[in-house]
Amino acid sequence: MEIYSTSLGNESVVEPNVAVQSVAFSSEGTEQSKNVRFSVKKGTSDSLTSGSTVVETNVDALNPDIETELQILLQTSKSDTKSCGFVVYQKNKLFQSKTFKTKSDFSQKIISSKTDKNGDQGTSVNIVFNPRYDSKEFQLYSYACVYWSFSKKDWDTNGCHKIRATDGLLYCHCNHTTNFAVLMSFEKKYKYPESLNILSSVGCALSITGLALTIVFQIVTRNIRKTSVTWVLVSLCISMLIFNLLFVFGIENSNKNLKKDGNNTIQVDPDANEMLTQDIYDVRNPTCTVVAALLHYFLLVTFTWTGLSAAQLYFLLIRTMKPLPQYFILFISLIGWGVPAVVVAMTLGIIFSQNGSQWELNYRQEEICWLAVSGNNGLITSPLLWSFIIPITIILINNIVIFIIIIVKVIWKTNLNLTSTKKVSSLKKVLSTLSISVVFGITWILAYFMLIGNEDVRIVFNYMFCLLNTTQGLQIFILYTVRTKIFQNKASEVLKSLSLSTGRVKLKPSVTTMRLRVRMYNMLRSLPTLSERFRLLEPSVIMEETTLSESDQANPSI
Repeated sequence: MEIYSTSLGNESVVEPNVAVQSVAFSSEGTEQSKNVRFSVKKGTSDSLTSGSTVVETNVDALNPDIETELQILLQTSKSDTKSCGFVVYQKNKLFQSKTFKTKSDFSQKIISSKTDKNGDQGTSVNIVFNPRYDSKEFQLYSYACVYWSFSKKDWDTNGCHKIRATDGLLYCHCNHTTNFAVLMSFEKKYKYPESLNILSSVGCALSITGLALTIVFQIVTRNIRKTSVTWVLVSLCISMLIFNLLFVFGIENSNKNLKKDGNNTIQVDPDANEMLTQDIYDVRNPTCTVVAALLHYFLLVTFTWTGLSAAQLYFLLIRTMKPLPQYFILFISLIGWGVPAVVVAMTLGIIFSQNGSQWELNYRQEEICWLAVSGNNGLITSPLLWSFIIPITIILINNIVIFIIIIVKVIWKTNLNLTSTKKVSSLKKVLSTLSISVVFGITWILAYFMLIGNEDVRIVFNYMFCLLNTTQGLQIFILYTVRTKIFQNKASEVLKSLSLSTGRVKLKPSVTTMRLRVRMYNMLRSLPTLSERFRLLEPSVIMEETTLSESDQANPSI
């Protein structure tokens, strides 16, 4: 193509993907230098058209205007030079680099300049490039002036350097002729979300407090409670507590606080003409990647323990078990803590092997420290789908099926053999249903409704999801700690001690007032309806009442 470009006289050939221009020098005159300026106009389409190239002779410098996309000035001092030629390639398909990887579809024009004389001594070129890209989404980070090395079969910077400019265009100078390009690297203008809203922050804070108290309560009172699922519940609370802490303090990417230059100026040293490796520059943040991996792991752990809790309740309430195996706790622990680790490790390994050193943003998002929503090939390649949504969906389906079975066959089943005094009230059944649904994570099905296309409906489900799931730890605390007799008795003792200590520094109430209080208290206690309401404050998780007789021979430590 280079040889062909010098043999057309003063003619040009323009095709959609390539344009060739030849210039013949006059044999008259004794000029010491021959300068030719070749320009490529932007045009209205991505294809080269007739009139999109302009050639000028006897010029001294580059002179780009607003319509210029690419311009090259060839200067030669060889007096015997008879012709020169230029070739413009619309795309880089003929120049596949092993070093520079492209992900975008920005300007990829390549220009070639050549004289009819061999050797580059006394010949040089100046190039100016006005790149076409979406300035609303990207900002130019750096660029490199390069030429195509036929020996390396790749781009090289030898003999080329940048020229400083203040007009926003990219200038290069090379001391030889061949195929030239300007490799560009862009920095994406990510839209980082604002800080966690008040609802999420308050909900997570309440959950963290409730989960911490539940863990302490379950461990301290483990030997007092006869029927409990201590290990499963504690493991669930621990994983959920760590996830909430990571969510509150680590999900926001610290890159959002970096200062950004909004004037589309070069972000690195303009004089350093260093070879680039990719056209999209990403600010590295290993901390954010670690947080994303930990969030991925602990949320999978949380759901795995909800699945184990559902399976255990199914065997305890539906299929009466013999004494649990000796290593049952070790077995479920390996599943609860080990299987999610395998999933996360496989995800990281696969993504790293496919993307090498640039793997981070193929695993997580840049806007927040969480799994990538979609890859270059769509949702099907997204880690969010195959390493999170699919496992979670399988666990949720399992939990919902077991939840329905327990509700129908145990909690809301009418037992005609029970006397009216032993029948469970509807309020207790409702509370028991809520208790199981919270531990099973049933409210997470709202996440699927957040994918609805209607924005108004989606916003409603967003708020519902946020309200119910950010306070899941608080719900566990209320249903599995506050409603227990042990907690209420301990709380009553603490309140009495505080009341006594407070009464010591206050004036002693009159005897008449004390008698009125005692009489009022005795009267309230004598009312059967109020007495029933006091009794409803006691823990009434139906699975505990149902399994008292079934689990006496089970391992009491589970």
